[in-house]
Amino acid sequence: MAIQGMNHFNVLTDKLAATRSFYVGVLGFTEGPRPPLGFGGAWLYAGGQPVLHVSEGKLPADPAGVLDHLAFSATDLKGTVGEAEGERNRVHAAPAGGRRNVADFCHDPCGAKVELDSRPRSPHPRRREPGI
Repeated sequence: MAIQGMNHFNVLTDKLAATRSFYVGVLGFTEGPRPPLGFGGAWLYAGGQPVLHVSEGKLPADPAGVLDHLAFSATDLKGTVGEAEGERNRVHAAPAGGRRNVADFCHDPCGAKVELDSRPRSPHPRRREPGI
């Protein structure tokens, strides 16, 4: 077997409506078909694919668990950052490794860290602050 790529992420939430609102209303995912799984949740789509599964359930003590963050390629970084900050979410820029991408980080309603990764051709809403 050889891994071909990432299929989806699954995030737990005890705030389904707020989590759905963040990923759909702020980040621009679309909600799509989800099989009847016997518990609440949503399948959120990007590029026609269900890349983010949201499952309603009890949260672990540490919302990050063993994963540090979810990263998504984004366009209209300025608009997305504005939406996230409008939801009283602190957004901060950070170095994006050796790549020439721009990365911004925020958190979903249950504390999962989300990276928004954008190529330089998508205007960044502000200059990077040193040390962030």
